[in-house]
Amino acid sequence: MYVVELSYTKPMSDVDVHLDAHRAFLDEHYAKGVFLLSGPKEPRTGGIIVVDAQTEEEARSYIEQDPFFVHHVAEYHYIAFRPTKADPSLQARLFQK
Repeated sequence: MYVVELSYTKPMSDVDVHLDAHRAFLDEHYAKGVFLLSGPKEPRTGGIIVVDAQTEEEARSYIEQDPFFVHHVAEYHYIAFRPTKADPSLQARLFQK
């Protein structure tokens, strides 16, 4: 599993041009069961996506489809993460592997 931190590299006006396409990208990967959580950072300087991937290369293969990546409005930091505890409502999904 990977926590992917996005940091915007362009003004918000440039980011917002791609926001609808970014949300569609998120929806597509949620439907595939690849993304588990996502949302903007506070303040809105980027965001976080939790990706169900076995390797960084796999996580990158999904993220490189993000319109924010394609249009160079964000940079990404990948953090490998192996959950060992979770709220019961999340346990079935996180510990099924």
